[in-house]
Amino acid sequence: MSTASSRETDSTPQRKIPAMCQHQPACPTADSADREAARVVAHHPEQGWSLLCNGVLLFEDTGELLPDGQIIAPHRPLTTARVATAA
Repeated sequence: MSTASSRETDSTPQRKIPAMCQHQPACPTADSADREAARVVAHHPEQGWSLLCNGVLLFEDTGELLPDGQIIAPHRPLTTARVATAA
């Protein structure tokens, strides 16, 4: 008797996910330095996040979650109220 399984693995090709950015000129990619300049496709201020057309989740604290799972820590600039000046 054969102990091999009768199930065969599916060899379906991977689906290519279409880019969300369909407008011209195209928005910056998720791995570019100016990725936050991409257009907003979904905005949920009650939950504190927006989805950009390059696949980046942008949080209200300026943190980001990139499509590949990389986390970008919040990088909110200092306001003038927090900047100490020398007298």
